[in-house]
Amino acid sequence: MQILAGFVRVISGLNWIVGQVLSWLALATVLVCFTVVVQRYFFSMSVLWVQDLYVWLAGAMFTGVAGFALMRNDHVRVDIFYRPADVRWKARADLIGVVLFLLPFVYVVWTYGYPAVARSWGYYEGSANIGGMPGLFILKSFILVFAVLVGLQGLAMAARAILVLSGKEDLLPPDLRYRDDSAEHPSGETA
Repeated sequence: MQILAGFVRVISGLNWIVGQVLSWLALATVLVCFTVVVQRYFFSMSVLWVQDLYVWLAGAMFTGVAGFALMRNDHVRVDIFYRPADVRWKARADLIGVVLFLLPFVYVVWTYGYPAVARSWGYYEGSANIGGMPGLFILKSFILVFAVLVGLQGLAMAARAILVLSGKEDLLPPDLRYRDDSAEHPSGETA
C-alpha cells in the first residue's frame, strides 16, 4: 500500500508542477490577444502569426493542465450525487469511472492522436494560414501530453480510491485525501 501511496504522491506532484508552469500560459494568452486587438483597432494592421499564437497558447494550456484539473477535481461531474456522498462512495465512484470511462477515453485519444501527431512531425507542419506560426507539430504534441497526464492522474485516482477502500487513506497527505462533504451537510444540502 505504501507503493500505491507513493505513486499517488508522485503523479499528483508531477501534475501539480505542470499545472503551475502551464497556468502562466493564460496570462500570455491574454497579453497576446490584447496585442492583436490593439494592432487591429488602433493601428489598422494585423500580424497573422500573432493571431495564431494566442490560439495556440490557449490550446497548449488547456490540454497541458487537464491532468492538474483532474487532480484538483475541477472537471465537471454530477455533484448532486457525488458531493453529499461519503468518502467510500466517492472512492467507488472514482474507481469505476476511471476504469470504465477515463482510461478507455485516454486510450482512444492516444490511439487516434498518435498517427496525426507523428504525421505532423514528419513534415514539420506549420499553420495553414500564409504567414502564420511555424511549429504546429509542437502544438499537436499536446494531444499526447494530454493523454499521458490525464491517464497517469486517472491511475493515481484509482490508486487513491483503492487506498480508501482498503482503509489506508491515512498514507496520503491531507491535500490528496477525499473531502467528506457528507459530514458537513448531513441533510444533503450544499452551502
